[in-house]
Amino acid sequence: MSEILVGINSIMEALKGRRKIHKIYVQEGRQGKRITDLLGLAQVKGVFVQTVEKRRLDHMYTLGNHQGIIAAVDQYPYASVDDMLNLAGDKGQQPLLLVLDGIEDARNLGAVIRTAECAGVHGIIIPRHNSAEINEYAVRSSAGALEHMLIARETNLVNTLKDLKTRGMWVVGAEAHADAYYYQADIPLPAVVVTGGEGKGIRRLVREQCDLLLKIPMFGVINSLNASVAAALILYEIVRQQQRSGKPGSPNPIN
Repeated sequence: MSEILVGINSIMEALKGRRKIHKIYVQEGRQGKRITDLLGLAQVKGVFVQTVEKRRLDHMYTLGNHQGIIAAVDQYPYASVDDMLNLAGDKGQQPLLLVLDGIEDARNLGAVIRTAECAGVHGIIIPRHNSAEINEYAVRSSAGALEHMLIARETNLVNTLKDLKTRGMWVVGAEAHADAYYYQADIPLPAVVVTGGEGKGIRRLVREQCDLLLKIPMFGVINSLNASVAAALILYEIVRQQQRSGKPGSPNPIN
């Protein structure tokens, strides 16, 4: 089954990623360097491009601004946890995974994916039920990062965490009522960082699997952060600690 992607960023990153792209529709008269670069890459990849009138694109996509370009692609290919661990091994790095315990807003999911990809996370695990799925909103809010991130859907997060612990991974949870602040703890690798859903936090049975619970200081009236912000603080603290220690397998920044 196929679906559509819209927007320059989403389609450009899809051309660089794992998905098969069947066809690209571009609005007649659409110009600019980014469009030119995208169409050039499509040609290199052997993807057929058809020029169409704007009204046809408007009919194909009615939810917002398509930026004059739409692609027909395969559905997002979910991965397995083993795929993530193998990816870390291929890179010579200690595994760093992210578990999202019940994010229900696809835009939030996309924002977390973008954060995780930038922080060097090897994969994201989401529940199969009661969780946002990969859809057009998640794709666009990830700014194309989705195409470079392994995501697994698991029926039972508790069992998944138990399995990862038997493989030597530490489970680190973001918890508002934890004793330690995230910057006060030495966070070990390999690790699985667990964050909760919108306003609900981590579920009790999932929280009980955490080896380490960390909190983020709050000084305002609002007592919770967007999931992508909470994940970013803890993930980048892990990156900072690993780079400061100079441990083998630490991620190296692109720039």
